[in-house]
Amino acid sequence: MEITVQELKAKFQQGEKFLFIDVREPWEYEAFNIGAKLMPLNDLVAHIWELEEHKNEEIVLHCRSGARSGMAQSILQANGFTNVLNLKGGILAWEDAFGKTQP
Repeated sequence: MEITVQELKAKFQQGEKFLFIDVREPWEYEAFNIGAKLMPLNDLVAHIWELEEHKNEEIVLHCRSGARSGMAQSILQANGFTNVLNLKGGILAWEDAFGKTQP
C-alpha cells in the first residue's frame, strides 16, 4: 500500500500516531528531511529486530523516490509487519508539493 504526500501531511496535521522511517543514507537525510527516524535500508535489514514492538502498528516509510522504501516495505511485510505504507514518490514528491518545508 502507498500513501501520498497529501495524505501524509494530513496525518501530521491531525496528530495521528505512527512510526515514520526514512530509509535513505545519512548524507541525504542531512541535506533535507521531514522528521522521520533515519534507518538506512541496509541498517533496516540488519536491525529489523529493533522494530519488533511495532509489528502491528502503522509504519510509514520513505526514501528519495519510493524505490528503496518499497523494498523496505516488502522486507517488513515478509517479516510479519502488518500495516506498512510506502510514501508514493518519496521526498521528491514532498518537495514538489510543499517545497523544503517540514510537516
